[in-house]
Amino acid sequence: MIQWEIRGREFGNCNCDYSCPCQFNALPTHGHCRGLGVYDIEQGFHGPTRLDGLRAAGIFRWPGPIHEGKGEAVHVIDRRASAEQRAALIRILSGEDTDPGATVFQVFASTCDRLHEPIIADIDFELDIAGRTASAHIEGVLETRGAPILNPVTGATHRVRIVQPDGFEFAEAEIGRGWSKTTGPVSYELADTYGQFARIHLCQHGMVR
Repeated sequence: MIQWEIRGREFGNCNCDYSCPCQFNALPTHGHCRGLGVYDIEQGFHGPTRLDGLRAAGIFRWPGPIHEGKGEAVHVIDRRASAEQRAALIRILSGEDTDPGATVFQVFASTCDRLHEPIIADIDFELDIAGRTASAHIEGVLETRGAPILNPVTGATHRVRIVQPDGFEFAEAEIGRGWSKTTGPVSYELADTYGQFARIHLCQHGMVR
């Protein structure tokens, strides 16, 4: 197993209601799952290959709860990456070189029957975790944005977090809402649904604590 580690930030959006029952080992809001994540790698490596400053994304769809499988996914790799960096990112995002169940990448990949060919593209991404705002654009693939939850009476921003000391994706995430439109092999639209804004620090054995 090749050693790897990435430290960075992510924005995720899925079709569930705010808070997402999956975060609490409950069934998805609508019985099925549509979800995506966009990642900004501040520091990282896969074996001798450095991954600092690169971006990636994953777009997923399952006909039922994630743990029941039968999903499909497509990964997007930063066009700026070299051939070695692309290969490294694909291995990480596809759950290779990772202990079973250790990371969100490995869990998601293991529940997908079909992994489409990776897409190489420019990834424009802005994220403010504390402010619960995000936007990402991948031409012909993805448009997504995130915003804070608003109090339905006063209109003030509402702040809530999910803390997962033993999780496989993040230790703590700010929770908001998101809107997404994906095109290509895994296409759908999401509107005013669960959004998460988080720092991630993962390696082949799971979350780095």
